[in-house]
Amino acid sequence: MYKDILVHIPTERPMRSAIEGSISLAAHLNAHLDAVAVGYVATSAAYVMEGGAAVAAVFELERERAVERAEAALAVFRSEAANAGISYACHALGAIPADAAVSLGEMARLHDLSIVLQPDPAQGAFDNDVPSEILFQAGGPVLFLPYTFRGAFKANRIGICWDGSRLAARAVRDAATFLARAAEIVIITINEADAVSGEASASSLAKHLGRRGLPTRTVSLSATRADIQPTILSLAADESLDLLVMGGYGHSRLQERILGGVTRAMLEAMTVPTLMSH
Repeated sequence: MYKDILVHIPTERPMRSAIEGSISLAAHLNAHLDAVAVGYVATSAAYVMEGGAAVAAVFELERERAVERAEAALAVFRSEAANAGISYACHALGAIPADAAVSLGEMARLHDLSIVLQPDPAQGAFDNDVPSEILFQAGGPVLFLPYTFRGAFKANRIGICWDGSRLAARAVRDAATFLARAAEIVIITINEADAVSGEASASSLAKHLGRRGLPTRTVSLSATRADIQPTILSLAADESLDLLVMGGYGHSRLQERILGGVTRAMLEAMTVPTLMSH
């Protein structure tokens, strides 16, 4: 059960999708919602040559201005959350991007679910890097909302992107709250005969979910590796899915976050809310 939810409210990008989606979900689940926004301090301001009290004063002024930007973003959230009557709290941070990433990751680890906005490749902002940072660091489920998302979040029709892997299994477990309330669950497999063993097949997953009384059916498709993500999104549109559940693939290499091909493509061209676990 998701009773303690974290949402990242952007300060450098439109925030409406994150606010509407997170508040509506918290209200539906009767959950507490922590909203965090970060005002970013320029890296150059943090790493200027040592110059004593004068330099410290300049950096502190920059940090205070960053916190003010975060507070301005949270003021919009605070108004909407109060009107919705949910339990909520706001956290305004002012930090350089690297420190902000650490703080956000630590916060995410103590929540049942983290909600972030899909990166927008058309905008150059650290807010675009936050979603993948939280995915790598949270240790739990992360709900990505498309930046085109509007209105109340719902998860009546759910698609599970299944390849029999550990990450896919983790995502299914992490999505249990949504799955238990779904009207229909579609298990989506791509090239299953080549990639999934019998013990972890889609039919085995369907039997497992069936023992919980969950309504499932399986759709098996074929696609080249480059076409996997568009094939999934095409099916999501055809099936009118409200939510996709999938593993968030990738690894960290010398502090660089490397996303898997399908995961990266999904974040770049997302048309339906997607829950990922890493």
